[in-house]
Amino acid sequence: MPRNVVVTGSGSGIGAALTALLRAQGDRVIGVDLRGGEIDADLSTPDGRATAAAAAAEAAGGVVDAVVTCAGTSVPGMAMVTVNYFGTTEFVTALRPALAAAPRPRAVLIGSISGTRPADPDVVAACLAADEGKALEHAERAVADGRAQQLYPSSKAALAQWARRTAVAPGWADAGIPVNVVAPGVVLTPMSAGLFDDPERKKVMDAAVPMPLNGYLQPEDVARAVLFLASDDNSHITGQVLYVDGGAEATLRGPEDF
Repeated sequence: MPRNVVVTGSGSGIGAALTALLRAQGDRVIGVDLRGGEIDADLSTPDGRATAAAAAAEAAGGVVDAVVTCAGTSVPGMAMVTVNYFGTTEFVTALRPALAAAPRPRAVLIGSISGTRPADPDVVAACLAADEGKALEHAERAVADGRAQQLYPSSKAALAQWARRTAVAPGWADAGIPVNVVAPGVVLTPMSAGLFDDPERKKVMDAAVPMPLNGYLQPEDVARAVLFLASDDNSHITGQVLYVDGGAEATLRGPEDF
């Protein structure tokens, strides 16, 4: 029987690749994107998130079998906080009742290997405290201090911590809802295209994210890992960060972190 799967960022990159795989296996995808999805929405605002989640639940008839959050931005600025973190956590939280109504619900969030890199602890703490205003204040300070690049790892580190905390919180595991993160290395998507234009930037990127196994990822490589975690076959995996990164995390953090 077809499952109702909500995918944010469904219009490009990992979201588009995942949407194609889901539809190929007969699932019904409710895509959420700025433009061109089944639901057009701006996840950078509280109203946009709430409206999108309500529309997605309604489109699914009140029963969402899986939600996968692929929407995000790598452009340094406030959207790294409002979209990458709050646009994910608030959207998924708003869908919790519709997930709980499904027989075998699943939630998968797209993180990043960048979540292991140096972050702004104040931004991370404010995100985890669900204080968007304070998180934006700290983010503005980071931009003013010339540390805008820290906002991406900050948003992804906070997202991973939120997922691990939420996975075992009341209303999630006890409702049969696994919550996991897939953290890719460098993926060849429109969002990352600019990183390859400048040879010097590419050299820095390759040093920051070394990928000894098979090099850069295609969106489909990430989507296939998501497909398993979002499937009925995933019965007991929850609260995990799965690095789909060609060995980058193991290289950077070493064998003692596991």
